[in-house]
Amino acid sequence: MTELLDLARDVAAEAAEHVRVLRPRGRVGVADTKSSPTDLVTAIDRSCEELIRERILAARPDDAFVGEEGQDVSGTSGVEWVVDPIDGTVNFVYGIPRYAVSIAARRDGVDEIGVVVNIATGEAYEATAGGGAWRVDGDERTRLTGPPAAPVDQMLVATGFNYVPSVREHQAAAVGRMLPHVRDIRRIGAAALDLTDLAEGRLDAYVEQGLKPWDHAAGGLIAREAGLVVTGLDGVPDERLVVAAPAAAIAEFLALVERCRF
Repeated sequence: MTELLDLARDVAAEAAEHVRVLRPRGRVGVADTKSSPTDLVTAIDRSCEELIRERILAARPDDAFVGEEGQDVSGTSGVEWVVDPIDGTVNFVYGIPRYAVSIAARRDGVDEIGVVVNIATGEAYEATAGGGAWRVDGDERTRLTGPPAAPVDQMLVATGFNYVPSVREHQAAAVGRMLPHVRDIRRIGAAALDLTDLAEGRLDAYVEQGLKPWDHAAGGLIAREAGLVVTGLDGVPDERLVVAAPAAAIAEFLALVERCRF
């Protein structure tokens, strides 16, 4: 895992710098859309993913690679890299400083390392399976332990919305049902950073539907290694539902999620 973490850390730092250098002032031009006209892709997304893929496969040519922008590569080593070159693309396009490089590696389907770098601020987070979660500021490393468990009615909860209008309407209704029962809702716009914020104790819980593996692989491992439970309807976080909260609060929060019909 040390080799994988060192590689992910170096590549994430290079990718974040790549994006910072290329990003112009003001809004960024949109190259394409995906699931809907509001689900944006930029040329910088694509060039960043290409850089990450090239660096990782140059170092480990037998590994598999799965990225948000496509061009997946199969492998034979049992290690698969799961990458979002810019998580929070809409924030990136508008210049809102909440977008991140997210790199995870899993072996035989089990997440082993995760690295998330907030490109705009330089905040870096990393975790290894069984090795804890950390915020890294230069040579300084701070262990992440998540927030204290709070009653549901005192939780600050992060969420997000799909870009397909019909799905978004359903999600908005669920959030509307939840809002009277929690302290407040935050929609930050980058799932990886929602999960690292939770690991750092800036949030109390998280719920979102429609996430792809690259959205939550690295951030989810960081949250779990910070002591949080990251789960789904059937115990596994997936595209249907990702829920995260402290172990002492997860049952109560998951029950609220289900009552709100996420």
